[in-house]
Amino acid sequence: MPAPLKDRIVGPLAEARTRPLFTLKLDVRPLIVIGDTPAGFKRVGVVYGGRFEGERLSGEVLDGGSDWQSVRGDGSIALDVRLNLKTDDGALIAVTYTGLRRGPPEIIARIDKGEEVDPASYYFRISPRFETGSETYAWLNGILAIGIGHRFADGPLYNLFELL
Repeated sequence: MPAPLKDRIVGPLAEARTRPLFTLKLDVRPLIVIGDTPAGFKRVGVVYGGRFEGERLSGEVLDGGSDWQSVRGDGSIALDVRLNLKTDDGALIAVTYTGLRRGPPEIIARIDKGEEVDPASYYFRISPRFETGSETYAWLNGILAIGIGHRFADGPLYNLFELL
């Protein structure tokens, strides 16, 4: 009989390792509320700028991104975001990510009102993917990343990590 599966999880399979990628702050206009649709309650945040900073790349968030949000029946918010980044040395990077923000109803209500809350009081995670034609940053095309977020009144702040 083969060994139990848990006994086969060794070496690189035993844990997820990460490396800091960058911190990302988005500037978002007030939400456009689409409302109840057949697919759920929808709202959209237009991203008009921001900044990202890290050891391997830094730059600005370009105007024209969008943050499509679906408020689910359990009160959690599913995110579908598209952004364009421009590095300080001029390279363009497309970013897409999905994410999930959830927490106690009273905390989510305070966030929706633009109030500041303790980031430890709710769950906010994203899974970004990158695309670029830049030779300097081509390595981004071949990685997966995760991010931990916090929502401020003017937009979210994320700490992104490359999954190794």
